[in-house]
Amino acid sequence: MADYETITVEQRPEANGAVTLITLNRPKALNALNSKVLEELIDAFAAYEADRGQLCAVLTGSGDKAFAAGADIKEMSEKAAADFYLEDFFSPWTSEIVKKTRKPWIAAVNGFALGGGCELAMMADFIIASENAKFGQPEIKLGVAPGMGGSQRLTRAIGKSKAMEMCLTGRMMDAEEAERSNLVARVVPHESLLDEALKTAAQIASMPPMAAIANKEMVNAAFETSLDQGLVIERRIFQILAASEDKKEGMAAFVEKREGKWKGR
Repeated sequence: MADYETITVEQRPEANGAVTLITLNRPKALNALNSKVLEELIDAFAAYEADRGQLCAVLTGSGDKAFAAGADIKEMSEKAAADFYLEDFFSPWTSEIVKKTRKPWIAAVNGFALGGGCELAMMADFIIASENAKFGQPEIKLGVAPGMGGSQRLTRAIGKSKAMEMCLTGRMMDAEEAERSNLVARVVPHESLLDEALKTAAQIASMPPMAAIANKEMVNAAFETSLDQGLVIERRIFQILAASEDKKEGMAAFVEKREGKWKGR
């Protein structure tokens, strides 16, 4: 397993070792996202995706204060507009992590998830939040705007009015409001956040692997296509799964009242 400077990666014992835990590890900087962090995240997610033995991942932040308190402002303040444009800044991280990670992953938000931190959490398939979590897109206070999908994913998650208010005022949303607004799947006690996230990841990892990827693809299609197109995608994926060995095993296990033994094919 690769050695990293700004993150840690471990394969957990849950689900027979099928769960990957990735931790942002810049606690003194409240896990702020700089180019090094994001490059290492791309590498870690690529390794997770490539390892057929790893079936669900959890991303969290080190320390009690922050998941990630935004992008590294010092790094960004020194960049010229032409550099942002010519590098297509942010695009590689968004596309590499989101589009190329077909297997499920969860964001376990333990504190501040602001700016890029909120955007990174929203890239996950879903968020489990500590009761201490706070979310926000405060970029307007710096004279800029979200750049890693904040205006788009936040609006899709919580609706135009609330997203518009948050982006225009920079205010933070607490965990209770985030759950009520459908930004997070659920809120758990702060001290049990990681345990709950890993337990959920283990539950996902115990499912048929091909079916897990397929279910993720189906749900994502609902945000990217019309209803008619989405229904066609759903039917086609179901039909593909119907030919899998895991479908045959799953239905036999149900009839025989036993646990399924999955092959991921």
